[in-house]
Amino acid sequence: MSQSIERPEPTPLPEPTPLPHITAPSGRAPGPRTLRKPRSVRWESAWVRLPVLFVLLLAVNGLTTLINGVADATPVTGLLSGVATAGLALGAYVWLVRRLESRRSPAELRPANARSELRTGALLGLGMFSLVIAVIAMGGGYHLEGWGTFGGALTTLGVMTCVAVTEELAFRGALFRVLEEKTGTWGALAASGLLFGALHMVNPDATVWGGLAIAVEAGLLFGSVYAATRSLWLPIGLHLGWNMAEGGIFGTTVSGSDAGQGSLFTASVSGPEALTGGAFGPEASPVAIVICLIPTVLFLREAKRRDRFHARARADR
Repeated sequence: MSQSIERPEPTPLPEPTPLPHITAPSGRAPGPRTLRKPRSVRWESAWVRLPVLFVLLLAVNGLTTLINGVADATPVTGLLSGVATAGLALGAYVWLVRRLESRRSPAELRPANARSELRTGALLGLGMFSLVIAVIAMGGGYHLEGWGTFGGALTTLGVMTCVAVTEELAFRGALFRVLEEKTGTWGALAASGLLFGALHMVNPDATVWGGLAIAVEAGLLFGSVYAATRSLWLPIGLHLGWNMAEGGIFGTTVSGSDAGQGSLFTASVSGPEALTGGAFGPEASPVAIVICLIPTVLFLREAKRRDRFHARARADR
């Protein structure tokens, strides 16, 4: 009689560990385009992103200037062209930020803040330049002569809308914001202000003093507004309100250039350059510098209070 040999029960294999569920950043299941290689790390460096963003946005600025120069034959086409090219510049900025920084919606251009901050900034800019003109007029340097043209003012509004948007995107949206990652807030303020003043040195009636004045009164002011709010809408509105009051309402020279096509009032400017700013316009007047420095200090204090000052990056970073 043969003896049966008992065989051990086979050990069951463990349940396979399920693979983690992978989703795209949008929350959807990944497709063939989602599972591609990550973006090159070269764009993570501020020193690489900065020149690309800044130069491309300056190119957009030049392109929109050419378009507006062709389309300003009538007030309506001038206004529509200015607004349309400003929208084109905003779209280009958002696209560049998405490509280079992988940010789907730039926090500095939140649509919810646009209307209120543009309105507030425009009123502030209009009020500040009106105060500059009032002081110059009391000193005998500004003489109101009569009415200009509403159509010319509309064309100037279109031009100034595009100028405000493209310059703020380039100098605060790209230069200040990206440079701040390396130099800190103070370094970004100084560099963006100086380069902003240098940009205006190419204007027909530019002077060294005028460029320095722009660097201080406008470069530092717009930079401080961005530092305090971390939004581009308020400096865009402030820039637009100031330029529109200067060239589209009071009829004075804008940064050494007749950038506008008309104004609501016609006027003449005479007297010492120390009061009027001379051929460069009221922006080269010490009056404008003093009036702009006051809100600059206030916005910088607000940025400090909100803990929005950034320190300079360490050398090993």
